[in-house]
Amino acid sequence: MPSYTVTVATGTQWFAGTDDYIYVSLEGTAGCSERHLLDKPFYNDFERGAIDSYDVTVAEDLGEIQLLKIEKRKYWVHDDWYLKYITVKTPVGDYLEFPCYRWITEDKEIVLRDGRAKLHRDDKTQILKQHRRKELEQRQKMYRWKEWHPGFPLSIDANCHSDLPRDIQFDSEKGVDFVLNYSKAMENLYVNRFMHMFQSSWSDFADFEKIFVRISNTISEYVMQHWQEDFMFGYQFLNGCNPVMIKRCRELPKKLPVTTDMVECSLERNLTLEEEIKQGNIFLVDYELLDGVDANKTDPCTLQYLSAPICLLYKNMEDKIVPIAIQINQTPGPDNPIFLPSDDTYDWLLAKIWVRSSDFHMHQTVTHLLRTHLISEVFGIAMFRQLPAVHPLFKLLVPHVRFTIAINTKAREQLICECGLFDKANATGGGGHVQMVQRAMKELTYSSLCFPMEIKAKGMDSKEDIPYYYYRDDGIKVWEAIKSFMMDVIDIYYKSDEVVCEDIELQAFVKDVYVYGMNGNKSSGFPKTIKTREKLSEYLTVAIFTASAQHAAVNFGQYDWCSWIPNSPPTMRQPPPTKKGTVTIEHIVESLPDRGRSCWHLGAVWALSQFQENELFLGMYPDEHFVEKPVKQAMMKFCKDLDEIVSVITERNKNKKLPYYYLSPNRIPNSVAV
Repeated sequence: MPSYTVTVATGTQWFAGTDDYIYVSLEGTAGCSERHLLDKPFYNDFERGAIDSYDVTVAEDLGEIQLLKIEKRKYWVHDDWYLKYITVKTPVGDYLEFPCYRWITEDKEIVLRDGRAKLHRDDKTQILKQHRRKELEQRQKMYRWKEWHPGFPLSIDANCHSDLPRDIQFDSEKGVDFVLNYSKAMENLYVNRFMHMFQSSWSDFADFEKIFVRISNTISEYVMQHWQEDFMFGYQFLNGCNPVMIKRCRELPKKLPVTTDMVECSLERNLTLEEEIKQGNIFLVDYELLDGVDANKTDPCTLQYLSAPICLLYKNMEDKIVPIAIQINQTPGPDNPIFLPSDDTYDWLLAKIWVRSSDFHMHQTVTHLLRTHLISEVFGIAMFRQLPAVHPLFKLLVPHVRFTIAINTKAREQLICECGLFDKANATGGGGHVQMVQRAMKELTYSSLCFPMEIKAKGMDSKEDIPYYYYRDDGIKVWEAIKSFMMDVIDIYYKSDEVVCEDIELQAFVKDVYVYGMNGNKSSGFPKTIKTREKLSEYLTVAIFTASAQHAAVNFGQYDWCSWIPNSPPTMRQPPPTKKGTVTIEHIVESLPDRGRSCWHLGAVWALSQFQENELFLGMYPDEHFVEKPVKQAMMKFCKDLDEIVSVITERNKNKKLPYYYLSPNRIPNSVAV
């Protein structure tokens, strides 16, 4: 009688093993096996990290195995089981791999296909077509779209982390509890004694050092020492944690009436301001989106303020970017002066602080929350709804949505909800952050997520003109490596553009992203369909780059750049100055966050800057969803390309006082998970 050897691999997560009864049955082209109990007498089967083998004897040969069914039935109490994969050795010695990488909960059964990736058009038998359809029908019931706020990208229909499908939950919810993590961070930073001291101002800048943890030779300490310098102010627009705001100024906006006479002492080439603009030496950062956003009113004891500054910057003869004019609000007028480096020291310093505070709000809410977290969730939900596990694009994308839906759900539950942690220290708390996302969504475009395209659109693409823009240089390298990997995989499964057009599951995935993620907004430029392999490679690169590299670039530098509170104030407690010559050091300190808000801010940026435990970085694919040799070769090539980028970045950073490493692939997690 024919015998099949079935090998079962249990996950290594805590509580991944099970004591329940596990049954297996095989379905082939020539027949089906009976249901077999996988059990060894006097042996602890299916323990955490175990690989167990069993012989399954059948009455007659089953032909080519098409499906494998796993059933879990309660032994004593229900315990979830994480099944990594199953391999089957056939009577003729062939090996089949059945990837799973899922939790099996309660008395459930799952049906697996072997690991070879297949497009919808590749399935010829009714049984495989039916399995494909049923899987998506079940997923679409589990992964439902929901509007969290009008104008937001749609998100998962879950009110809390425990409502999520088990497969996308964190292994331990405790590890991503924002309240717990922020409190732990403040304790670790020795600032918890200040955390309840709201309304209590610091004495002076030096007083902020009481909550500043000095770590030798780090960026954060360098920022503390040099934050008042114009060079440091300008440098952050290129390589800080929000390096996406700066653009080349082609024409001075009418709302910023700066003249050559005003900035003449800052211009080094004996040219007028207009001539400097024509030569490409003037840059602009505009926080117009903040204009009219409601400031946080959740604490009646503390008035908080927002502004919408416009900042003009200049590339000097040393190729450094420095500020030359700042208007703190959008509408010019006698009560909204243009501040200049030639003004009194404290006037100019406070103007720069207002810009830094506004930059913090744009970074947290638009650059970080919307353009990485929420957009990655959209791709993740659409993937689960429209791509079956056997689809090559599901296998390609699933490592890059790991824990993303879970972290966003937790954020909606604790962080950005009404009366959430975001309200405690941020001037955009209490609803301002919601207004910002709603406004930013109207302007969000597909092309702005295409990294090289966005850099070029801002006029920031020339390495010769702007030599120290490491975010651009490293980002383009990583983008090109990801896109090359996408092309290699696409070439394996899509032999022509016609195959792309005919892939109904791919088209449904793209449509879901457009209709639900982008609310069907035509002006977003998000495609409704994809018709070429080139466009498909770009689309997949956008999804993966956003979840990995873009998030890393704007997330993991938060403690480096924002831990020195005066460099990145999360709120301002005095209104912007309306005339020059009145600002004192005492006024600046009274404007900056109080002790309590400073501590909550510090705990937040510390917690958000930490990698997850057992983090998986770009190019690391321990879950083997693909089994085909050509794809594994493409993965090896991808890893080699990434290693070369790491070497280049490491060499460049040697002996730099301000190394830039956020886009080094060995520091880029695969997905948005923090």
